[in-house]
Amino acid sequence: MDSVSPLEQALHAARALVLADLKAVDVADADVVSLVEESISSRRWWVEQWPEGVAYVTGLVAQDVKDGLLERYGRWPLCPVCGAGSGTEGPHALDVEPELGADPHWVCSEAGVVVAPVGSLGTVTG
Repeated sequence: MDSVSPLEQALHAARALVLADLKAVDVADADVVSLVEESISSRRWWVEQWPEGVAYVTGLVAQDVKDGLLERYGRWPLCPVCGAGSGTEGPHALDVEPELGADPHWVCSEAGVVVAPVGSLGTVTG
C-alpha cells in the first residue's frame, strides 16, 4: 500500500480549504477552480524546492487565488465584518495572515480582526 507523501497531503488540504472558502461565498465556478489548480501546481514545485515550506502551502494557495481573482474578477473574499458600504473606499477584501507561516487566517486589516481560519469562511456571519 502506497502512503501519501506529506507534500501531497499538504497540497490536498490546501486545495480543500481554499475550495471550501470559494464555495462558502458562491464563487467556485470552473474558471475559479482552475485558479486553485494552477496554484497547487506551482506550489508543488515550490515545496519540492524548499521542503521546509510545506507548512506554508495553505496560506500561499489562498493568497495565489485571491491575487488571481483580483486580476480577473475583482476583490475576494469581501470582508463580512465591515459590511458592504463601509469606509470611504467601499467593500474591501480580507487579507491572508501570516504572509508566510503556518495556520493562515483571513484578516480584516481595516478593523484589525481575525475573521476566520482559511477554509472556514462558511462559518462567518456578516
